[in-house]
Amino acid sequence: MSQQFVIEIIRQALMTSLWVALPLLGVMFVVGIVISLLQIVTSIQDPSFGTVPRLAGFFIMFLVILPWIVLRMVNYTEQILGNLGRYAH
Repeated sequence: MSQQFVIEIIRQALMTSLWVALPLLGVMFVVGIVISLLQIVTSIQDPSFGTVPRLAGFFIMFLVILPWIVLRMVNYTEQILGNLGRYAH
């Protein structure tokens, strides 16, 4: 197995993890900005006021995109396991 081949496998793993995490990170960013603006406008500094909506947004988005995440991960796993013969060389 050449260095280029190993680099390609690592690149694919990192890109897959990026694409899986990106929607969740995006939602957390948007919800965080909205909650921060609401806290500034209303002067509410209660920690649970910021934490609960962020967690709710995360879990709702996670449940919505879970089938897509599973599909991405299954495709990546099939690709890795399908090329086992190439890894042995």
